[in-house]
Amino acid sequence: MPHRIGPAPSPQQFEAMALAAFTRIPAPFAEHLEGITVHIEEFADAETLQAVGLTEPFDLTGLYHGHPLGDESIWTGGELRPRITLYRQPLLAEWCETGVKLEDLVTHVVIHEVGHHFGLSDDDMHALEAGAR
Repeated sequence: MPHRIGPAPSPQQFEAMALAAFTRIPAPFAEHLEGITVHIEEFADAETLQAVGLTEPFDLTGLYHGHPLGDESIWTGGELRPRITLYRQPLLAEWCETGVKLEDLVTHVVIHEVGHHFGLSDDDMHALEAGAR
């Protein structure tokens, strides 16, 4: 029997899911997330896709914009605050294709992008995600 998905959440609902994911990030990481903003876009633009080496807009579900925490200095102080962008349509497509709960997909992407904020490896990000469940 096929799973039932339901209506697509709005960008505001996506943002609420992302902010909820932040509340599940364990210490000591949670103390260093102040100032990261979350943005929701339908797709990454062509320039962003090119910058990360992708051509298919459905291949990018999220992106961290900023310097890893350990690379910040007084010279980066005038730059934009770090932010995470979630790409709504690719996340919706993955939700429909996999049947994984959308909240779990959003949490996975948020934690992965938070990992970039800390300069973590993929293995470290998996451990962080396991601690956020």
